[in-house]
Amino acid sequence: MKTAVRFGMVVLGVLAVVGLMVPSAALAAKEIKIGVIYPLTGGAAAAGRELRAGAELAAKIANNVMTDISMDMAKNSGIKNMGGAKIKLIFKDHQGNPTIGADLAKKLILDDKVDGILGCYHSSVTKTVSAVCEQYGVPMINGTSTSPALTKRGLKWFWRTTPHDKWFTKDLFELLKGLTEGKVRGVKAVPKKEIINLASACEKTEWGSHVSDIIKSLAKEYGFKLKKSLLYASKSPDLSSEVRSLKAVRPDAMLFASYTSDAILMVKTLKAQKAAPKIIWGQDAGFEKPEFRSTLRDSIVGILTRTVFLPKVAQIKKVAGQVNTLYKKNTGNDLGGASARAFTGLQTWVHVLEKAGSTKPADIQKAANALKIPGKELVVPWAGIQFAASGDEIGQNVLGSGLIGQYQKDKDGNLVLEIIYPFDVATADMIFPFSF
Repeated sequence: MKTAVRFGMVVLGVLAVVGLMVPSAALAAKEIKIGVIYPLTGGAAAAGRELRAGAELAAKIANNVMTDISMDMAKNSGIKNMGGAKIKLIFKDHQGNPTIGADLAKKLILDDKVDGILGCYHSSVTKTVSAVCEQYGVPMINGTSTSPALTKRGLKWFWRTTPHDKWFTKDLFELLKGLTEGKVRGVKAVPKKEIINLASACEKTEWGSHVSDIIKSLAKEYGFKLKKSLLYASKSPDLSSEVRSLKAVRPDAMLFASYTSDAILMVKTLKAQKAAPKIIWGQDAGFEKPEFRSTLRDSIVGILTRTVFLPKVAQIKKVAGQVNTLYKKNTGNDLGGASARAFTGLQTWVHVLEKAGSTKPADIQKAANALKIPGKELVVPWAGIQFAASGDEIGQNVLGSGLIGQYQKDKDGNLVLEIIYPFDVATADMIFPFSF
């Protein structure tokens, strides 16, 4: 009996010594739980599948060693500064409903005891979920919601990696301006009077309403005439009257903010009514989804969409090509704006956790506010990620930027998105004017 007691005391002594020798981070939990709230069913389910696949791929790379991927998180097999702790993603479906999103956030925080939140795509849902996170002091990183108002609330537990709609819409007006100045690849300077008349139709949601207001503001700033600006009910079964209203003002360019089902219906209706704008531009969302492409096929050749990622980025950024290859192997599709930003959102979580070396909210908050991820680490063509810690856009990444792509046919007849803007990275001549 004395021998057993003596042996037990020796074991305890060894464990105590080991405890002193091993860094506290290594004794941290072996699993870090991130709640991920996306629209996995409903009208935006197609986007939800992309978002989920992007976040899952980022977690897989972070949790394993993948030496052929040229980014730091592919070399650590977990969070290095937390003893190799693995990322566990807990997905929840908000169905595009802000109330459901808020309820799910509470359940993730109170029942699943998550260390942080990633989401939510719909700006309206992100608004309610971030309010819950603020109430409970739980960090939230948003990778894909673009309503400018989200980072104007002075929240202490909310950070957004993606540029917002004012930046993206400004890109459009820079493109229009560039058309008049002869800066667009393959297009001679276009007299402003030939593209001066605009019309917009945006869905009547948190996101669409903000885009509509931004279009009004920038049209005035850049000296264009917005002849018609309308808001329509999202998931509309019929857009015939809206298209007739747009056509009536004979616009040179039509501008849209629509999710997938509405974007498809809008283009079908435009074609059926023989609309003849010289430019059609979509504010990403439905205009970039695989379903938009596969449903409408050749009808969309010449249509423009803003985005943060196009497969053509792989031609100018090695790491983008490496990750896109993995994503396409997993899903059968190239990375798009939604999936690339979801990937980047989870990647940002990884960098924040590495910097914090802890899952304590205060440590995560401090790390996020001091974070700077260099652009070379990212699949998106940004200068990097650095969050504003003061001013009127607290938590907004100040190093992001956008792209404008145009649907074209490649030499093999495949439908692809070519980069049209920024002008210095354009991958093809712009098709102008557009026609069905």
